[in-house]
Amino acid sequence: MNLAKYIDHTILAQDATKVDVDKIIAEAKEYNFASVVVNPYWVAYVADKLKGTGINTVTVIGFPLGANTTATKVFEANEALKNGADEIDMVLNVGELKAGNNDAVYHDIKEVVTAGHNLGKKVKVIIETCLLTDDEKVLACELCKKAQADFVKTSTGFSKAGAKVEDVALMKRTVGNDLEVKASGGIHSKEDALAMIEAGASRLGASSGVKIMNS
Repeated sequence: MNLAKYIDHTILAQDATKVDVDKIIAEAKEYNFASVVVNPYWVAYVADKLKGTGINTVTVIGFPLGANTTATKVFEANEALKNGADEIDMVLNVGELKAGNNDAVYHDIKEVVTAGHNLGKKVKVIIETCLLTDDEKVLACELCKKAQADFVKTSTGFSKAGAKVEDVALMKRTVGNDLEVKASGGIHSKEDALAMIEAGASRLGASSGVKIMNS
């Protein structure tokens, strides 16, 4: 197993500076991680720095609350893609999911997925598992599958809790081979990482990528 290629090396802190972003880029190159994940402001810069490395540039959309309008999310996604993003991690509308407004949630996901797929790029959907019941997690995954997203993702890392092994397993059982699962938030060691992979994750979002590789 090439563990490094499971890791989306992430820096989404509100106070991240160019120096911090450069450090993440250098680490990603050193360890050959799958990607670098940054806020939209940094996409063009990171994409330029990663050119020719085979390491993807990933950004977040509607982050971290998922409560932007769909039109705003689509605009944000299109701008990020124009600036060089290879993958989009969007946050679904958690409030509408919990309210049972499934059509609104589906439409929100589908519009961003379409924007990504129009340019041949993958879209992951963050469902924020720590705010959902198991039934809601299953529903969220089913809506993502219906919308033809590429991944379901556990967490933003900015809410009450991050990824849990049992949530990853539940998500993988729900989506089967139709979608992949990304575990993110709270993954700090190789033991954590391997447990998530064993449960069904094919990608790991972590700001502790170097620590994971050296633990």
